[in-house]
Amino acid sequence: MNTDIVLSVENLTKYYPGVVALDHVSFGIKRGEVHALLGENGAGKSTLIKAVAGAIEPDEGLIHIGNDSYGKISPKESREHNIEVIFQEFNLVPTLTVAENILLGDKRGKLVDFKQMRRIAKELLSSLGIKIDPDRLVRELTPAQQELVEISKAIAKDVKILIMDEPTAPLTMHETELLFKIIERLKKDGVTIIYISHRMEEIFKICDRVTVMRDGKYIQTLDIAKTDREELIQLMVGRKLETDYPVRDCVKDETVLEVENLSGNGVSDISFSLKKGEILGVAGLVGSGRTEIIRVLYGAEPADGGSVKINGEAVHIKRVTDAIRLGFGLIPEDRKAQGLFLNMDIKWNIVFNNIRAISKHGVVSEKKEKETADTYCKKLRIKTPSLSQKAVNLSGGNQQKVVLAKTLAQNARIVIFDEPTRGIDVGAKQEIYLLMNEMVEAGKSIIMISSDMEELLGMSDRIVVLSEGKQAGTVEKENFSQEYILNLASGE
Repeated sequence: MNTDIVLSVENLTKYYPGVVALDHVSFGIKRGEVHALLGENGAGKSTLIKAVAGAIEPDEGLIHIGNDSYGKISPKESREHNIEVIFQEFNLVPTLTVAENILLGDKRGKLVDFKQMRRIAKELLSSLGIKIDPDRLVRELTPAQQELVEISKAIAKDVKILIMDEPTAPLTMHETELLFKIIERLKKDGVTIIYISHRMEEIFKICDRVTVMRDGKYIQTLDIAKTDREELIQLMVGRKLETDYPVRDCVKDETVLEVENLSGNGVSDISFSLKKGEILGVAGLVGSGRTEIIRVLYGAEPADGGSVKINGEAVHIKRVTDAIRLGFGLIPEDRKAQGLFLNMDIKWNIVFNNIRAISKHGVVSEKKEKETADTYCKKLRIKTPSLSQKAVNLSGGNQQKVVLAKTLAQNARIVIFDEPTRGIDVGAKQEIYLLMNEMVEAGKSIIMISSDMEELLGMSDRIVVLSEGKQAGTVEKENFSQEYILNLASGE
């Protein structure tokens, strides 16, 4: 075995009903490198890392770690090799503090010394440049802050191989730069990092090598310095993609939504308008109030003040059902917790918001339910063995498409996308961008919250910028500038 290889898989195979998630995958990771793992949703990346972490049992093949080989590794054996995984779904205890989560399972004595625990956590967070109070409960943190706690937790355990699954998905640009500094420090300390991301610019910035997977198969491993974005995308999707952000020109003079001095949920005095056929971007750093004010607009949180007009008429949105009745649709940031019934099938998820349209005398028409679900599954190219598949068993990208299908089936006129492509592969991203274009060209209007600056600049017609719970400005397309928007978001 190559002594530079610290972790490798050999003919690793995993079957699920109707799907080959891993198809005889073989490749190795070098000691001390940052190794990217690329592929579309459903390529097998998450299945692979779950096998290495001991979360699932492969059907065939071997996992080699150092001098040891496993047909099936247990979570305990994986941890004994100092392997830590930061999954997309966080593994934190929400009712415990940040310090308690970071040092959970730490065996420095029979009794817990909370004072020492807090001191160790505080020193670790400070050394990493993470400004989070160690005494805060995890449930009070934003997704971005929880991500940073997960990273701190892994580092506290003397990690040797750190696997990160979409670590920057919930992070702003500032927090992403902080993460990159942490990764550079870990690399200097000899830690091996497997880095899964759909953001190509990150791959070229921090990774040494990249392995591409497609449809559960190993495709190729390349040195980052010897490849480019176009080659990697073609290897991932098996085809050449068109431009990242499709061109459109469909904004009308007709104003469909007017929000004036809207306040609530920690945000105050937000005002903006939305035109027919427009994509209005919403920018801001974590804690700026982007999602918070949208939840007020959608009726998920109470308003403290302000007014909302739709097509010139004042409306009162006190609950989500009011928003849906008025033509609002929401694709939430956290699709698992807020956008899906994970243990229900695809059919039910797609028709849920429009259940009355396919019912008669309170009884759902199974025929209409199947026809509706089938229509949107085909339209959005949702990969599933059947419409009866539970949402929990779908890949992240296909789960996002089901949330989209639910909103489309509802026939909403004003659609709110909160982080529309978070954790979505490059091929699925383009499909969602094209779908957004189709929606506005058909006369719908979109409000899009995104932490991806390229996405904001590429898809928006105008951008509202928030900073610390207040409105910092509205930027017209001719004035789009990453630096200008970040300055506004930073309160400068």
